[in-house]
Amino acid sequence: MADIGDLVEADSALEQPSWTRAHASTLPASGAWRPSDPPGERQFLRTFVDRTFVLEGGGQLSDVTVAFETWGTLAPDGSNAILLCHALTGDAHAAGRAGPGQPTPGWWDGLIGPGRVLDTDRFFVVCANVLGGCQGTTGPASPRPDRLGVYGAGFPVVTVRDMVRTQARLADALGIGSWAAVVGGSMGGMQVLEWGIMFPERVRLLVPIATCAAATAQQIAYWSTGRRAIALDPAWHGGDYYDAAPGEGPHRGLAVARMISQITFRTDRVFTARFGRDEVEPLSGQFGMWDRFQVERYLEHHGDKLIRRFDANSYLLLTKAMDLHDISRGRGGLTAALGRIQAPVLAVGVSSDTLYPKYQSQELVRVLRSQGGAARYAEIDSPHGHDAFLLELEQVGRLLAGALEEGDSP
Repeated sequence: MADIGDLVEADSALEQPSWTRAHASTLPASGAWRPSDPPGERQFLRTFVDRTFVLEGGGQLSDVTVAFETWGTLAPDGSNAILLCHALTGDAHAAGRAGPGQPTPGWWDGLIGPGRVLDTDRFFVVCANVLGGCQGTTGPASPRPDRLGVYGAGFPVVTVRDMVRTQARLADALGIGSWAAVVGGSMGGMQVLEWGIMFPERVRLLVPIATCAAATAQQIAYWSTGRRAIALDPAWHGGDYYDAAPGEGPHRGLAVARMISQITFRTDRVFTARFGRDEVEPLSGQFGMWDRFQVERYLEHHGDKLIRRFDANSYLLLTKAMDLHDISRGRGGLTAALGRIQAPVLAVGVSSDTLYPKYQSQELVRVLRSQGGAARYAEIDSPHGHDAFLLELEQVGRLLAGALEEGDSP
């Protein structure tokens, strides 16, 4: 129940009343998974133990842990393995229920399992949390191997190429010489493209969804605004906040960053149809600055949800990796970079995507074909915008099933 003092005009009509926000005591300083938490379905690989992992941007790591999950059985020759690459706030839990240590259900749960599109009676499906993430793979919230404490602000900038190199180490450890397919959307799609370019002989089918060859100025603008929101939160403390008590971490900045991104994930059509101008606090003739429309409460809800399962520093790192994504960097241009790909490519766009518009997937196909590559474009027809690759599972499933059946001739 709201305190009566919050409901009465105080010193300033512009002051936000506490009853419009989640109670700070329920918000962890970081939503990162910690080694003391239940592992859930995670498995762990320690790698780069005996030598330094030099990152693309010059940083260095050692004793890297990769958290991953698998479904199905690997064939004796390793030929039936499929790698799923997750998006920004995803993790290795692509299938399965929420439970201890795993706060959300699998992000593609409807596609993975016996008799499903990614049939685990046929395929060995693998998904790994990316480097710099916060759900078991080495990232800012991870313990440092060389001293007490966690990395925090000391964690170096990572790129999509660095993520893929750790995934290649995982493939080696699992005995997978080449992937039957590498599939992913958004940031996951960036990883798919890098797999095809960095390890062309180790992939037999590429399915990048709702992604790009290089981040555009507008995409950088969206993500950098979210990063600024986190950095301006006084509780961020320059990235060293892991010892903060509940409610004293950078939850306000991370929530705002998520609210900004959530707007880009959906469309005006969907927002209007779902919320219109419906109000939370009714407009009764006396307008209050913090009286909300329903769409505002929806955005606040998504901000509060993310705080409980994600880490602010990981959000900074991974959005920066997305902005740095450019497959042509150091490779003589886009055409030369895509010319390295040997596997067939099914590039999938979303009809209403405004964050990673479909023309970017179409351009990938055009350039690949100009190089003699086997590539085609397919489209998810949806009003839901960028998030359609997580919501329109029936359409995504049909496209994946067709590509997997066609094998080397998409």
